[in-house]
Amino acid sequence: MRRVLKVSLASALAAAAVSVVIVPTAASAQYPQGQQSRPGQSPGQREQEDGSTEDRPRPPRIAPLRRSAAAGPCPYVKVLYDAARYVELTGDRVTMANVGFTGEIEGLVSDCSYQSDEPITVHTRVQFNLGRGPQAQGDGRTYRYWIAVTERNRAVLAKEYFDLPVNFDGATTATVIQDQTIVIPRAEATTSGDHFEVLVGFEVTPAMAEFNRNGNRFRVNAGTGAAQPPAQ
Repeated sequence: MRRVLKVSLASALAAAAVSVVIVPTAASAQYPQGQQSRPGQSPGQREQEDGSTEDRPRPPRIAPLRRSAAAGPCPYVKVLYDAARYVELTGDRVTMANVGFTGEIEGLVSDCSYQSDEPITVHTRVQFNLGRGPQAQGDGRTYRYWIAVTERNRAVLAKEYFDLPVNFDGATTATVIQDQTIVIPRAEATTSGDHFEVLVGFEVTPAMAEFNRNGNRFRVNAGTGAAQPPAQ
């Protein structure tokens, strides 16, 4: 679901009391990944990142946003590393056999617009690649993710959570692309977009965050492939 995240700033330095208002707008797009091939490739001949040719679907490429006019730089928009992946694990060993539902924020594009002393409107498009591992129960899962607005490298001004319902329809992977709009008022016309930062991440447990922080990961189609080695 696409929503508008409005950040209300009480002080001239944009660091005092903050309230967030969510206004629902448009819907997101989900792309279940079946056994389709890319143009010019036949099943069983799709080269993977790990060098294999297993017939594994590739997610769609995230489309860019239409460019908007802005009087200055846009806020810095990024995925928080500790919350970029979601991996459910059962048992006491980190093995493929113990993986449940998984997720990864695979793509993020953004743009902004503002003129004079207008609020900064930030448009984001986020691509989520989701998976079902051997321990996943059921054919659907509602993930949660959040968007936070901060002063650059300083205080969090607003943070809002969003539900991300996914129906795998018998597949082991699915891709969901969601558009969001963030409205950031400015204390004065000289406050530019690079004064702010927009962060995106999954709602994860402390154990999941530590798993990510250590550079560990499994493919989002964890039920069908091998684990990737730790990131360097």
